[in-house]
Amino acid sequence: MVVPAFFVKQRITMMVNRYEVLAANPDGTEGQLLALAEQKRMKLKEEVIFYADESKSRRVFSFKARQRLDVGAQHDVYDEYGTALGMFSKQFGASLLRSTWNLSVPGLNAVGQERRPVIAILRRVWDFLPVVGDIWVPFIFHFDFVDTATGAVVLVSERQKAIRDRYTVTVPDPRLDFRVAASMAVALDALQSR
Repeated sequence: MVVPAFFVKQRITMMVNRYEVLAANPDGTEGQLLALAEQKRMKLKEEVIFYADESKSRRVFSFKARQRLDVGAQHDVYDEYGTALGMFSKQFGASLLRSTWNLSVPGLNAVGQERRPVIAILRRVWDFLPVVGDIWVPFIFHFDFVDTATGAVVLVSERQKAIRDRYTVTVPDPRLDFRVAASMAVALDALQSR
């Protein structure tokens, strides 16, 4: 399943992180709902379930951590029948200065990093400053994932200027299944601070 461009929008709720994954129309506007994702907070093992629509009657794919409460946990992406489609994990050591992720599907291994190292460092410094660290500042950060074999771009997630988290995601590599790309895009928001 290939979707070359889509949007991810976070919805604010009390007990659940909720995300809408929307198609991108040819003119760049938001299209139809492709999936609705939910992440229950305070779970020992991270899991995000993607549903076909607002009714949540049909689970279409998901990702789940292999380990409990691990900053470098590997996450497997599953289709609606429980078949593994791919995986991703955060490189803990490399992420201390610049968030770095591994992404893998059959026939493709990629590494993604924050595009601008200076913004990555500013985000980290800001969190540790007394007084100002508690003031919310929407750092605009983008991730570029490249094929480890060729260096070609396979996934780009660009955060938009908005009060709520909103991302434009492009997938120029047809080997990257939409379900894995959407899982990675949601994880970049939901798991980024870990």
